This record gives sequence, structure tokens and C-alpha cells, in this order.
Amino acid sequence: MTGLALDRHVSQQPEIIAGLLERDDVPALDPARPIVFTGNGTSLHACRVAAAWVRLLSDGKIRPAALDSHDVALTETLRPEDQVVVVSHRGTKRYPNAVLAKARAAGATSYAVTGIGPAEPAADHIVRTCPQEKASTHTASYTASLTILGRMVAATLGADNFTAALRTVPEAIAETLTREIPVRAVTAVASSSMTLVTGTGLDAVTAYEAALKLKEGTYRWAEGMHTEFALHGTPAVFSRETAAFLIRHGNQGGRTDDLLGLFRALGSAVLTVGDSPEDDITFAAVDPLVRPLVAVVPFQRLVSAAAAKLGANPDLTHLESEPWTTAIRSVTL
Repeated sequence: MTGLALDRHVSQQPEIIAGLLERDDVPALDPARPIVFTGNGTSLHACRVAAAWVRLLSDGKIRPAALDSHDVALTETLRPEDQVVVVSHRGTKRYPNAVLAKARAAGATSYAVTGIGPAEPAADHIVRTCPQEKASTHTASYTASLTILGRMVAATLGADNFTAALRTVPEAIAETLTREIPVRAVTAVASSSMTLVTGTGLDAVTAYEAALKLKEGTYRWAEGMHTEFALHGTPAVFSRETAAFLIRHGNQGGRTDDLLGLFRALGSAVLTVGDSPEDDITFAAVDPLVRPLVAVVPFQRLVSAAAAKLGANPDLTHLESEPWTTAIRSVTL
């Protein structure tokens, strides 16, 4: 523990999720009506996981949209039959609230999944997640949103097995928090010119989220990418100065191994991440559907460790120094 608020929030996740799993106020959606999940940044990543859950648990019979709230607010059409689920940390940002206003004007049913705080989003249903985080690099808010969204999906589809899988998450995260982050993983981030995180399926969303946290918390460029995408064209920019973290599991058609071999041939610092003892960075094994809640945890801790080595502050996301303070605060989110 470094004394960062980030570390405190990360350690609180098992307790927060366990509490959310006992809540009796989580609504179900109507599986016969269109569903739109929408948010920005980390919240959009949660939306993408939720949309995938619905698609996978319904055997493809229901295919919700997961869209950036900027686009929904400005260029998409909402209809009266739509169910619009807006995910946010605080309920205060411009475009998520614009989507809620647009949904109301269209006669659509709206849901705001947001943190506990003074904001009262103009939604038909408000579902609170967790207290506001003091760290600007949000972690617990992400897994709390995923938990609420998971419960909404389970209630919508009557997916009892999925509910049972969600109940394994607090213990799995607690166990993952006891595992060490290898020193060479921290060194790889701190000494690289760019960090790449890859995965397939739901792990691809974890890769996007991990890269965002690395950018916010270490002030170094990172990119999340689907494993297959990373093999097409992108290797032209890889080098010995690239750090790569490859999330792997199950049936990936051998493509993670292909990417691993490519990075090794280039002399890059490359580590695998997964639930196998053979992986360089590990997390507790859980049902594949709930991996997004657990697989992200080692990356949250990696951010803290790398930030300490680099002198960055994940709690402040560069707001502690100029010119970032003035530049960032000049933009209203």
C-alpha cells in the first residue's frame, strides 16, 4: 500500500461488491424491447461488458447496443420503445445527462447507474453503485457498475447461473489482491515508450480499461487492443521499447501465442496475464463471464506500483502540476 486513495479504493472492492449483491432494488429490463447501454470512458467499458453479457446469455437472441454517450446525445436516434441505460461515476457529466434528456423527450425508458452522491440524474430509474472515489483514476466505481449491470442482466434474463457466478467475485478479488505484481511488470511500464494491453472477447474490454488506467495513473501512453487487431498492421510500430501485457484464456485460436512470439522476436518486454500458474501475472479463476470484474484488478495494482516508480499520482491524474492543471480544467466534461 502506498497511501494513495487509489489503493484504498482497490482494496475496498470485495466489500463494495458483496454489498451490491445483497441489494433488493436492482431493476430488470424488458427483454422484448431494444436496450441501449451508454457512457463515457470507463463507464463505456462497463457498458460494453453489459451488452456482451446480454448477447452471450441470450445465445445471441438479444443484441443490445453499447454506445458512447457523446454519439447518442448528438447523432443517434432514440425511440419510445428503447430502454436506455446510462452509466456514470458521478451523474454530473454533460453527455450522459444529455442522453437522459433525449430519452425523456423521445418517451424512452431511462436508467441511470451512478455513484452515491448529490447528483440526481433525470432518469426514470436511478440505481446507485458506490460512494464517490477520491482518486480520479476510478477503479471501485468500474467494478461496482459492472456488478449492478450484471444484476440487471441476470434479472432481465432469469440467469440464475450468472447470478451464482457474480457471487463468487468478492472472494476472487480478495484472493487476487494477495498476489504479487512482478517487479519486471512495473519496470516494463516505467521504462517503455508505450504499453500495449491485449485480450479477446470480454478480456478485450479489460484491455481497453487497463490501458486507460495506465494512462491516467502513470502519465505514460498505453493502448488497449483486441489480440487479433494487434497482429494486423500494428506490429509496424512495435519495438524493443514497447511493453506488452497479453491477457489469455481458453480458445484464442493460438493468436496470443503468435503475438507473444512476435514481441519476443522484437526484444520487447512482454508478460502474460491470466488465471493459470504459468502466466506472469495471475488472478483468481472464475466463470468466464465474470472475468472482467477480476482480471482488471492486477492492472489496477500495476498502475499504483508503476506510478510510484515514475513519480506520478493516480489520485490526481496530472492535475497537481502545470500546464496540465489549467489545460484539463479548461474543458468542461
